[in-house]
Amino acid sequence: MHSILGKGPKAGKKMLPVEFIESMHQQLGVEAELLIRALETAPVTSIRLNNKIDVLTFDCDTDEVPWHVDGYYLSERPAFTLDPLFHAGCYYVQEASSMFLQQALEQYVDPSSVVLDLCAAPGGKSTLISEYLGRFGLLVSNEVVRQRVFVLSENIQKWGNGNTVVTHNTAEEYGERCRHLFDCMVVDAPCSGEGMFRKDEQARAEWSPAAVRKCAERQRSIMMDAWDALKPGGILIYSTCTFNEEENEKNVEWIADSLGAEVLPIDYDPSWGITEGTMGYHFYPHKTKGEGFYICALRKNDDEPLNMVNIKPKNRKENGSSSKAEYLPVMRSWLQHPDEWAIRYSDRFATAYPMKFKEICEYLSDQMTCISLGFGLGEERGKGIAPQHSLSMIKDLQKEAFPTIALTREQALSYLRTEALLLGGVPLGLILLTYEGVPIGFAKNVGNRLNNLYPNEWRIRKL
Repeated sequence: MHSILGKGPKAGKKMLPVEFIESMHQQLGVEAELLIRALETAPVTSIRLNNKIDVLTFDCDTDEVPWHVDGYYLSERPAFTLDPLFHAGCYYVQEASSMFLQQALEQYVDPSSVVLDLCAAPGGKSTLISEYLGRFGLLVSNEVVRQRVFVLSENIQKWGNGNTVVTHNTAEEYGERCRHLFDCMVVDAPCSGEGMFRKDEQARAEWSPAAVRKCAERQRSIMMDAWDALKPGGILIYSTCTFNEEENEKNVEWIADSLGAEVLPIDYDPSWGITEGTMGYHFYPHKTKGEGFYICALRKNDDEPLNMVNIKPKNRKENGSSSKAEYLPVMRSWLQHPDEWAIRYSDRFATAYPMKFKEICEYLSDQMTCISLGFGLGEERGKGIAPQHSLSMIKDLQKEAFPTIALTREQALSYLRTEALLLGGVPLGLILLTYEGVPIGFAKNVGNRLNNLYPNEWRIRKL
């Protein structure tokens, strides 16, 4: 593949906080010096492949992440913005340490589960969970910060599984409105960010013992507010990107004792360099190839009866046009497995979401602030129906339903900048554009010009 190599990390990092160094000496003893030295080295670049592609296409050395079958280390950090496959959701740039979530899921969570990722932006863990669940389960991916929830939704749409609902709600709202709805709850809690010191100058600048205490309190508050959303006997996977015991082991101990849960072991290969704490598992950059991370799995006590919220649907009034029924066969022809998807209209837009979880999806759409439900399927335009962009990202897309044009890298980047397209031999009407065999979006030939239909809010702004 073409080279998309970028520039290396900047030199001249801000010094590590003295009180942080002292706290690590108390926690790790003589081993703390090894951690401190590791935090002054260059960060590791790692990606997780989507099954949209089955080969690596980077012009640099790669190595496998041992705890995830689709995880890879890159010897150099490419300029990902210059790679159309990045924008097509063919891989996610994710910290290798956090990919260990896969091990907890495989050991304790059935793929047919309904999973809540409570603090999900920007989407690394959510795309991993959605991939693990595949066509069997449902992921509800939530982010409370409004600016971040749209990035989350974009990344999930690009990943293309369609088994995800994205919401913008508080932990308290989940605890109150979704009682005992979830088989598993993943909480990657907002933290003091010590594990990001190697790559995030702001994390170093904002760290303080007071910030650690404030984060620990906030984490307990989030867990207490959301706890009722998890079924009795359900699995909680708690994680942070920090080292200290106050935000990690002490919070897990509080969850187990105050909320009622059993701490579970997670099997791992000793050669991976993972450090087992009194509760949970640490990833220290001087021992594992990745950034700082902590993870623990717990099972909620099942000594209370299951009392799940009533998700039976209310009488729904559809807002689509009277002609919508005639468009359903057309839209279903765009999908490989049309019977697996429920289709819902809102005004002139049609959305598809898993038929298996139709009631849950519609309950969440009614009761929560829903940013995206499954994926956008179609949009009524004039006297016809046109596909929405997210359909081009979905893995269940029936590519043969559309005329297809393959783009060069330069043409694909021009398209992703929402620039005018100059292509010859293009049939009239709607066409599907691909790069390296992967769909990247739609365009429409109206005769005298080719309309670029890539979402303006997703466009590449800088190269």
